Amino acid sequence: MAEASGVTMDEVLRVAELANLDLTAEEVPQMQHNLNAILDHIAQLNELDTTGVPAMAQVGEMLDAAVESTGAALRLDVERPSLDRKSVMAAAPESDGRFFKVPKVIER
Repeated sequence: MAEASGVTMDEVLRVAELANLDLTAEEVPQMQHNLNAILDHIAQLNELDTTGVPAMAQVGEMLDAAVESTGAALRLDVERPSLDRKSVMAAAPESDGRFFKVPKVIER
């Protein structure tokens, strides 16, 4: 059930590998179908005439509007001293004195 255009089975397998997903043989064609459906939907959206539609608001614009309406502003971004490494490492459950030791979560 390979689709003529869009995402190929090899591309599905590559994306699954990059996402660290173990797809079963039954899931691969379904994932291919789903990814192609998403791309088809995006292609339909790209055909829409957006002339005269303003661009979506940017975070900076939203913050400016919030400051104007509420008077609340973000804190100033000022340089401050870092935490003391020795005291932080001493409080860590496991460390080598320089880095935190954490359990391995991704197996390859």
